[in-house]
Amino acid sequence: MEIWINPACSKCRSALTLLDAEGADYTVRRYLEDVPSPDEIREVLKRLGLEPWDITRTQEAAAKELGVKDWPRDGANRERWIEALAAHPKLIQRPIITAEDGTAVVARTEDAVRDALSR
Repeated sequence: MEIWINPACSKCRSALTLLDAEGADYTVRRYLEDVPSPDEIREVLKRLGLEPWDITRTQEAAAKELGVKDWPRDGANRERWIEALAAHPKLIQRPIITAEDGTAVVARTEDAVRDALSR
């Protein structure tokens, strides 16, 4: 499994602590440094079963600057959202765990981390 983290994020640190406590085998991806490509974002969205606006941190400064809250949330604008996430990775919700069964979870709670571990 892989976990996308921002080391400054307390939710990310909590998820790593739980993964370590459970003896999980995982790879850390510091997604602000190793920025996901649009294709990787599309793949994670597919695994999550979500749309790009579902994992966008709309309160971030870059989101406000771009005005993403006002962007249409529809298929015609999906690529615009994905490109924004790739160009501004701070907008990506965190942490995201890609599970071994091909799914993924936004692991902001202990229950979500445990869910990823059970897959």
